[in-house]
Amino acid sequence: MLFTGKGDGGTTKTLRGSERIPKNHSLIEALGAVDELNAWIGYCRSRSKSEILLLVQENLFSIQAKLAGAEINFGAEKIVELETIVNRLEAEMPPIKSFLIGGESEIGSLFDIARTVARRAERAVIAARGEQPIDDIVIAYLNRLSSLLYAFTRFSAHSEQRPENAPSYR
Repeated sequence: MLFTGKGDGGTTKTLRGSERIPKNHSLIEALGAVDELNAWIGYCRSRSKSEILLLVQENLFSIQAKLAGAEINFGAEKIVELETIVNRLEAEMPPIKSFLIGGESEIGSLFDIARTVARRAERAVIAARGEQPIDDIVIAYLNRLSSLLYAFTRFSAHSEQRPENAPSYR
């Protein structure tokens, strides 16, 4: 059943205890930001057919479980996987010399949106860490994920032979 018909008074529970907390609590904001990120990654995956993104989605579900209080084993090897992919993509492209203006391809633009949502999710998790313990690995993963999404943005333009445009700051 998707609803009880009683309402929840703007509160919810996590696995961290039986106490209900407001839905605008920093932990719930962090969970929501990661959930939104996972939805955008799903959209990117549907458009790009990248199996790497399915792995990312699985990892984001693990992160949400950890944030909610589940005892999930989520180690540094997850970050190494992302770094390996980023390094492989970067080796096929020219080095970055400036900030770049997005929008060179549809899929690249979607990756760019997902990157900004990943950054917001990272900030939300950092804010939640001020109120309860959150493993550093979660924050590190979100940070590295935004790097992966940026690499996908650039790689999309590169593979479609589209120019990367730097802002002119006029």
